[in-house]
Amino acid sequence: MSDAAPVASAKLPAPAKPPAMGLFERFLTLWVALCIIVGIALGQAVPRVFHALGSATIAEVNLPVAVLVWLMIIPMLLKIDLAALGQVKEHWRGIAATVGINWLVKPFSMALLGWLFIAHLFRPYLPAGQIDGYIAGLILLAAAPCTAMVFVWSNLVDGEPHFTLSQVALNDTIMVFAFAPIVALLLGLSSITVPWNTLILSVVLYIVVPVIVAQLWRRMLLAQGGPAALARTLRHLGPLSLSALLLTLVLLFGLQGEQIMRQPVVIALLAVPILIQVYFNAGLAYWLNRKLGVEWCVAGPSALIGASNFFELAVATAIALFGFQSGAALATVVGVLVEVPVMLSVVHIVRRSRPWYEKAQRPA
Repeated sequence: MSDAAPVASAKLPAPAKPPAMGLFERFLTLWVALCIIVGIALGQAVPRVFHALGSATIAEVNLPVAVLVWLMIIPMLLKIDLAALGQVKEHWRGIAATVGINWLVKPFSMALLGWLFIAHLFRPYLPAGQIDGYIAGLILLAAAPCTAMVFVWSNLVDGEPHFTLSQVALNDTIMVFAFAPIVALLLGLSSITVPWNTLILSVVLYIVVPVIVAQLWRRMLLAQGGPAALARTLRHLGPLSLSALLLTLVLLFGLQGEQIMRQPVVIALLAVPILIQVYFNAGLAYWLNRKLGVEWCVAGPSALIGASNFFELAVATAIALFGFQSGAALATVVGVLVEVPVMLSVVHIVRRSRPWYEKAQRPA
């Protein structure tokens, strides 16, 4: 995670080599594994606490998770100078690649993977009455691009923050019009009940309010102490963001600990197409950006946005359409469980592959 102060331009010069990661970030995989174990253990030891936390929702949006997401993304939004957003048009190729992956590839590739793995290869090992529901849940998961957590992933790969904000805003706009038709097409349903409360509340909670808070805070810091005060604040907030990420893992796995212990085989099998889909779409977006000559600071978040999912909307839609105890709801919950660990692995791959990526950008 970069400690450098933000720049005004949307086009960032690529350094000769990637910035060094701190000790905490370097062993992030270990902390993630420990948080998963701790979350499951606490979910079994004090289930009432997690049931209370899990029930603290509005329109299927969990408020404790929302608070943790705020702690993660507001420091990242502090880096964004809204006056520089107009220059994002220079990155139109990265935007086009991400939009294409999110809306023309991801939902359909997941439908194919669900048909291949759930309907055929894994069918003997899954409850027969839930097969269609599992596939429906996977499609719902893939049909909605991630909104809030992509700021975390983009920050971890030193991505261009203005591009990330613009891409998320564009995806949210497209989602309002495209989510229901795509899901209806792939599920074969004539009409889809979109949980508009969840969609609107999530956008307000995860985008609108944090952007306003971050911009007001940014202006105050710049007015009082200039760029040095902003850089100092970002440096101090870095550990807070990662700590909130790890606490989110503990909470998510604590909330679903009973499910994991009760049917571990089903959850493991449902995770297979999700994992393949994430790596496939991230790799495709990353490769496509490289072919188009997009800068690495844009290609990194493009790949991550192209791979991650808006699991709150997916879970809410699955419950609205099929019920709380349905296979569709369980499949979307598996998406929640694998989201953070698998996306952190994609972050690691993107960072490690930077020299390979930038080799194509240098003149021969």
